Amino acid sequence: MLDWQDLHYFSVLAQSGSLSAAARALGVDHATIGRRVSALEKALAVRLVERLPRRVALTGEGRAIAAMVETMSGTVHAIERCARGLAASPAATVRVSAPPAVAARLIAPQVIDFHRIHPGTTLILSGTSHRAALDRGEADIAVRLTRPDDPDLVIRRIGLMRFALYGTPELATRPPAEWTFIGYDPALDHVPQQAWLRSLLAGRPIVFQASDLFGQQEAARAGLGAAVLPRFIADDDAALVRLPIKPMPPMREIWLATYPDLKRSLPIRATMAFLMAAVGRGCPVTAPEAQTASSQNFSAPYP
Repeated sequence: MLDWQDLHYFSVLAQSGSLSAAARALGVDHATIGRRVSALEKALAVRLVERLPRRVALTGEGRAIAAMVETMSGTVHAIERCARGLAASPAATVRVSAPPAVAARLIAPQVIDFHRIHPGTTLILSGTSHRAALDRGEADIAVRLTRPDDPDLVIRRIGLMRFALYGTPELATRPPAEWTFIGYDPALDHVPQQAWLRSLLAGRPIVFQASDLFGQQEAARAGLGAAVLPRFIADDDAALVRLPIKPMPPMREIWLATYPDLKRSLPIRATMAFLMAAVGRGCPVTAPEAQTASSQNFSAPYP
């Protein structure tokens, strides 16, 4: 009979492409990965991988088996999600993935309010720029800056991230022709706010690039140049002022996503209600000037 654990190890190896990467993902040594895959090859009487000096390559048979194992993994994750959704206990651990700035500045400061109402639910908040794979169980709920395209997900738009151009008061006194700029590194040239920044340079230089908003904010605070920052980050920064510029920077929609079977769980629904409120306060869908104060009620079920 096939060992399910051997199949799992092979699946991770197929996705990662090397023994060392698979070993890191599974928290074992690479010899264990090799032994598991060899056992699977013996059980199937089929060669699954070609062992190269720095990586492994799947054989034709290996690619076919990997595709089937991937389908099996999806079914296992669906069973796990269904079981969590059916669980009656209000005590739970809920994993939330969100962009770093949203996680650190919008969600984390308000978790104390959630904890007071739901002390039995532990939130695990991952602030990461890459998309957590909900179908692989990397998170239960995802907060994203682009609309999810998976038709199986329950999604809702929960906020609108507004940007402005910021610099020190000293920079604001200088003629705009003398301004220098701070932006993302080239790998993020495609994001809307970076494309907008490049459109207004008119020969003026970007003198510093950083992969995250916090690095850009600190460089702007030091007086290095002007940076495009979310208003929820920079409006309350006493070291920065908004710089007058037209056209205004683009806005980014903020989306919430989970699977329908998880939404049956009371802790998941309470967490989603909390995230909607936390993000909505800092990045309201309606203009902040028109926004009225909202109640901090995180106990109501997610509609």
